[in-house]
Amino acid sequence: MTQHRSDHGYEKDDEDDVLEWADQVMATVAAEVRRRRKELGWSAQDLADKCEEIGHPIPRNVIANMESGRRSTLPLVDVMVLAEALNTPPICLIYPVGYIDDVQRLPLQHSTSTLDALSWFTGENVKLGADNDMLRYFRAHQAAEEQLRNARRDEDYARYHAETAPNTDRKAEALRAQASAAEVAEAAMRHLSRVRAFIRKDGVTPPFLWPDVAAEVDPAGTDPNTTKEIDL
Repeated sequence: MTQHRSDHGYEKDDEDDVLEWADQVMATVAAEVRRRRKELGWSAQDLADKCEEIGHPIPRNVIANMESGRRSTLPLVDVMVLAEALNTPPICLIYPVGYIDDVQRLPLQHSTSTLDALSWFTGENVKLGADNDMLRYFRAHQAAEEQLRNARRDEDYARYHAETAPNTDRKAEALRAQASAAEVAEAAMRHLSRVRAFIRKDGVTPPFLWPDVAAEVDPAGTDPNTTKEIDL
C-alpha cells in the first residue's frame, strides 16, 4: 500500500519499502493521534492526563512510543479511549479521511480510497449491507424515527400558522402544509412498524420508543405483515 501524505509517514516512492499491513494500520493510527494532538496544542502528557480522566490510563511514555513507532501493539480499547480524548470518532483514527488519500483495507488487497474503506468498516457500503439484515433494519428504524419526528414538528408548525393566519389564503396554505406533514408522519409510522416487526421476527428486541410513539407504532394486538421484504 502506498500512503500519499508525508504527515502520516509515507511517500509516493515508498512502495519498495512498504510496511506490513498490520504495521501500516498501527502507523496510520499513531500518526493521526500525533496530528490531532498537535492540532489541539497538547503535549503527550496532556493526552495521557485526558485518557486518565476518561478512566483508561495510557501513560505518556506509551503514547510517545506509539507515535514514534517503538510500540509494537495497539489494543482496540486504546484506540477508543484516544479517540474520545482527542474528541474525534475512533474510525477517523483508523481511516483519516482527507489526511490520507488511500489505504489497504486488508492484506493482499489493492489500495482503495480512505472514504471507501471507512464506509466498508462501518457497514455503510451497500454491498456489505445486503449481508447484514439486522444492521439495515436498525438503520432503517433510525431513519424512519427521524422522519416521523421531523414530520410531527412540521405538522405542529403548520397547525400553529393555520391558527394564527392573518387571512383565509394564509390559513388555507398552512392547512395544506399541515395535511402534507400528517401524511408523511403516517407513512413514517407505517414504515417504522414494519421495520420493528422484521426485527422481532429474528428474535431481537427493537430500539426503545417513547410511550406515546410506541402506542401508535406498536398498538396492542397488532401483527404487521412481514411476509415481504421491505424497501430500506
